[in-house]
Amino acid sequence: MDKRNVTVLLDNGHGRETPGKRSPDGRLMEWEYTRRLAAAIEARLLAQGINARRIVEEESDVPLRERCRRVNEVCRSHLNVLLVSLHCNAAGNGRQWANARGWGAYVSLNASENSKRLAKKLIEAAELFGQKVRKYSPDTPWWPQDLAMCRDTACPAVLTENLFQDNSQDVDYMLGEEGFTALADLHVKGITDYIRGL
Repeated sequence: MDKRNVTVLLDNGHGRETPGKRSPDGRLMEWEYTRRLAAAIEARLLAQGINARRIVEEESDVPLRERCRRVNEVCRSHLNVLLVSLHCNAAGNGRQWANARGWGAYVSLNASENSKRLAKKLIEAAELFGQKVRKYSPDTPWWPQDLAMCRDTACPAVLTENLFQDNSQDVDYMLGEEGFTALADLHVKGITDYIRGL
């Protein structure tokens, strides 16, 4: 398929005022990090001639229903749309460091085959870029969950958890240039590999 006929939507979770959603020391704020990551992915895709756009330009916390509405509005006017929702994971109470680490891809319980294929391409790219991928099981590398951004949107959709904001090693990596670049680039490779298979 001609990549110019595909629209990639990028969703960044949470807003400036959302409680929690940050590293215990406050160095990493999920709302800021995922917006910066979405902007980097968008720029890299646009540079390759792929139509990409962020659905949340605001710094405030846009409700899930509105974010899904924005995605579905694009789906009604474009034939080939896909969505990647960007987040940072957490394992503890947000006030203390935890031990969980790694990168993961999530799909809805009612995920289409294309959603699973997009998740597979993102997972393969994450492994290529040296990420420790957290898998649901040996046979199911993505995590099936009841997530509104994947469940209530009318296109292939995957939510990625980009390491743990309450693990100090993950945070050091995420905030460094090497880590940020790897996280951005793995999304670009996963998305472009998916598009090539359409």
